[in-house]
Amino acid sequence: MDDTTGTLDEALERIHVSGPERDGWLSNHAPMAVEALVRHGQASAVHRWLDRYGPKLEEMPVAGAPVTGRNWHEALGDPRRVADWTAYFERETARAPWRDVLAVWWPRLLPGIAAGATHPVIRVGHSVRTLLTGEETAPRVRELAHALGYWAARHQPLPALTPLGPAPSAAAALDLVPLVPEQSGGIRERFAQLTGFPEWPAQPVRESAAPRPAGPEPAHREPVGPEAARSALRELVRASTHRYATHAHGEPIMLVHAATAPNAVLRTLPALPRELWAPSLRAAWAASAAVTAAYAPREAAPVPASAGAAPDAGELFARAAAHGDDHTIKFTDTALDVGDALAFSAARRAIELNPSVF
Repeated sequence: MDDTTGTLDEALERIHVSGPERDGWLSNHAPMAVEALVRHGQASAVHRWLDRYGPKLEEMPVAGAPVTGRNWHEALGDPRRVADWTAYFERETARAPWRDVLAVWWPRLLPGIAAGATHPVIRVGHSVRTLLTGEETAPRVRELAHALGYWAARHQPLPALTPLGPAPSAAAALDLVPLVPEQSGGIRERFAQLTGFPEWPAQPVRESAAPRPAGPEPAHREPVGPEAARSALRELVRASTHRYATHAHGEPIMLVHAATAPNAVLRTLPALPRELWAPSLRAAWAASAAVTAAYAPREAAPVPASAGAAPDAGELFARAAAHGDDHTIKFTDTALDVGDALAFSAARRAIELNPSVF
């Protein structure tokens, strides 16, 4: 849904004078939150929300040496170069169509999907959704440049991980993720403790419906086809959103990213070459599993009684907007994408557990 009021472009122009982080490493959630507010009919609340959130933000850091096509490897993952990276992507998206820039850089950045607590890829997902569904205005293209620049500057792969055996579904795989031994400290300290995740999807779904010939399993695994990858990614978003309803009490702010990060990838798929869909699924699973391992509680809570209530999307998002918390707004946006009663109940849990802004 395009924004005919101009509110989104105005908001993005306000935001782009700020850097992607504050207080050393906390992410600037403004571009993601305002995109969700506009999309779900809350454009009138955007500037009031920014007036409240804006004083937290910091100016874009001073640029240093330019990032170029020759030296980008040495600048990758250096947060001190965030202004250099942002300027680089502004130049690239001015020179070439944004889809072409994304296609080149998505596979380069994907191994670092969990960097910045997954906020960079989430920001990219919100940006791409806007570009795919509305007019490609200058502020919206610039927002993609800022999102990609943030991801490149914070790029940091997860540690080497051991496959721990197959899981039959995304929900089962999330249940089987081993929690890190010390669930304390920051996210980087928690991610450093990761050792392995369940293997999921357990058996890639063939694009053909033809049965596999009888006999032993082949020594090599068949690649996941594009449509199977998209279907599995939808399953992961649904499972991680549902799981929040029963596990959010572990860490209600951080656990939203187990759902919003893979959903950002899902939103980006239509803008990507189809050969990148399967690698995107694998990276999204790693991000969701990493957040789950780092923050999920050891015991689940009962399924909320509201899980069987008839969903009302407009009323639910209006509640999230009135609540005002950026993570709650973004998670409710993802719950609306899933669209069922348990997902809506999970969004209500976010509204209950996270501190309100207004």
